[in-house]
Amino acid sequence: MQGKIIKGIAGFYYVDVVESGIYECKAKGIFRKEKRKPLVGDNVEIEILNEEEKTGNLVQIYERKNELIRPAAANVDQALVIFAVRQPDPNYVLLDRFLIAMEQQEIPVIICFNKRDLAKEQELEAMCRIYEGCGYHILTTSASCEEGIETVRELLEGKTTVVAGPSGVGKSSLTNLLQEEISMETGEISKKLKRGKHTTRHSQLLTVGEHTYLMDTPGFSSMFVEGMEKEELRQFFPEFREYEGTCRFQGCVHVHEPGCLVKEAVEEGKLSSQRYENYVSFYEELKEKEKRRY
Repeated sequence: MQGKIIKGIAGFYYVDVVESGIYECKAKGIFRKEKRKPLVGDNVEIEILNEEEKTGNLVQIYERKNELIRPAAANVDQALVIFAVRQPDPNYVLLDRFLIAMEQQEIPVIICFNKRDLAKEQELEAMCRIYEGCGYHILTTSASCEEGIETVRELLEGKTTVVAGPSGVGKSSLTNLLQEEISMETGEISKKLKRGKHTTRHSQLLTVGEHTYLMDTPGFSSMFVEGMEKEELRQFFPEFREYEGTCRFQGCVHVHEPGCLVKEAVEEGKLSSQRYENYVSFYEELKEKEKRRY
């Protein structure tokens, strides 16, 4: 029987089998021998031990489309990053850090600005323009007024989506609205997952439709990308790509070099100065880390 791991805790894996329910499974010893750890999001084959109690064993992990390191997850189709327009004001440094992490892992991103009812139209347009200009898909919603929810639902359908964002932006309210049809608080799922009640540090998939899952991710508040060289950073700013190889100096990192077309584009207003300032700040941060390493 085939299903998807929606939660793993203390050696137990909870597998969602469409039209059959959630099975509590243990992994066979062969995975330990092969040093393969099942991940949330894995598509797996299970053998049923007891249909009534919904218990089983994991017998096979199917090939992964991708594997995220942070959060630890497999087969992610896209990321939905939620920031508020106001209350709290958006932290663009944090948003750009998150975008770099997803670019590095080749995960497409949808940016959702929530609480749109608190902002003036012009303000909202200016925020959207910055990131649309970088090629990102932008949505605006209001969880409190239940606006824009259907659009989000359509974009999530049939996909596994990582949801991220700082606290207070309305992430839970949005997630709850998306889950209205399949409430996590009822019945079998919450009984099965009771074991993990106080483990918000674990990633977990929430079922919001058939073959449609949301992964609520703990701990995105101060993320930065590990193991990146400062020279690689420019690759993860999609708006710089069209200038690659056109600056005066080959391998230009768009910081101090003369004849840099990225800097020119920023001065001319073709590229966002805010995004560029964050780029320079991240570059300097990586440079400092490099100095400390040696």
